[in-house]
Amino acid sequence: QSEISLQFKRCPMCRTSWPSRDAFLSDRDVEVVGYQVNFVELEAGYFLFNHCCGDTMAIPVLAFRDLYNGPVFVEHAAGTVECPGHCLREDDLDPCPTHCECTFVRDMLQVVKNWPKPG
Repeated sequence: QSEISLQFKRCPMCRTSWPSRDAFLSDRDVEVVGYQVNFVELEAGYFLFNHCCGDTMAIPVLAFRDLYNGPVFVEHAAGTVECPGHCLREDDLDPCPTHCECTFVRDMLQVVKNWPKPG
């Protein structure tokens, strides 16, 4: 097997690697700091993570898709009066109360943000 298939993510700056998504999310030296939306293909957006070495890593939303199994709305509310604009601000990690097709990504972001970090 190749080296890439044996790890979930490697920090490009310090070369720290995490063998699994759980190991990555549980690391106290990793913090979710943002979300880059892709309105055309929501699962092609990125969650942004800071590592203690000073690097920021982008991981596709698709890598976290199985963490959410709630409703996925069809309507797009971004840019409407109902939209609080969370997805438009990269560093905004708040959940969204709107019934919008983007809401499931915001809910997934909450799972990632609140992942238990031992110690």
